[in-house]
Amino acid sequence: MELKEVIHTYYHQLSKGQQKVANYLLEKPREFAIKSAQEIGTDAGVSETTVIRFCYAIKLSGFSELQKRIREQLLFQESSLGNYYSSKLEIAEEPNFFTQVMEKDREQIKELISLINEEKMNQMVDQLVKADGIYIAGMGISFSAANWLAFTLGLVKDNVKLVRSDTDDILFTLSRMDSQSVLIAISFHRYLKETIKIAKLAKRQGATVVGITDTPHSPISEFSDILFPIFPYKKSTIDMATGLFSFLNAVVAGVTVTNSNGFEKQKEQYEELFRNYFFIEGGEVK
Repeated sequence: MELKEVIHTYYHQLSKGQQKVANYLLEKPREFAIKSAQEIGTDAGVSETTVIRFCYAIKLSGFSELQKRIREQLLFQESSLGNYYSSKLEIAEEPNFFTQVMEKDREQIKELISLINEEKMNQMVDQLVKADGIYIAGMGISFSAANWLAFTLGLVKDNVKLVRSDTDDILFTLSRMDSQSVLIAISFHRYLKETIKIAKLAKRQGATVVGITDTPHSPISEFSDILFPIFPYKKSTIDMATGLFSFLNAVVAGVTVTNSNGFEKQKEQYEELFRNYFFIEGGEVK
């Protein structure tokens, strides 16, 4: 049972002082996660003893257990999985569940469209078209997007590389970056350190760093020359995937039409490769 439900269960059995503590907890749970019982008492206008007795009244062993419960629940609520689960529970009992999930995706893309800055998009595309080397970094939940972007962008532009911390020599890869390179760093909530470090070192090498992230104040912003905070409002990182892939598709489309000559060259090479090596004719692999 969540703390909110526990408090509602015992609320009318609490003294007036304990109800003040309960109200303060419901209003500002973060304060309880970081402050002492004495500080909470001062903020709520009651004694430290009243705070302790409140814990006993809702059947907890003391203030330490209350803090532990609050921290665990805040962590769950702020996790991608927690937000994802909560958002789906809200519509689980309603009709047309799957339609509603997809409708939420459409709403998210519409919201993202309203945030698009065409000037910044064109600036990024120009940098990508001019670049001698393009590097894509994204770890954890961002890896699938980084992998897709590296593959798809590589179909329309040469010298595109996915940076992988599990198989690549990162220092060797970074040593090849210079002022003619662009790093696209995809980094969302939980902000894995590897992506941040790669962006920091790429910037030292003189590369242009494009940050694709959730909020303007995320860690990647410090090292980004061009920043796209495409999800400034709190959402599950899992639910961001639809909007993120739509955004990345727009990036690839922009490079394709801007780099039309280069695209035609890449297209010819790609088709020649498949024609000579991968198509099956007469039952034989050519």
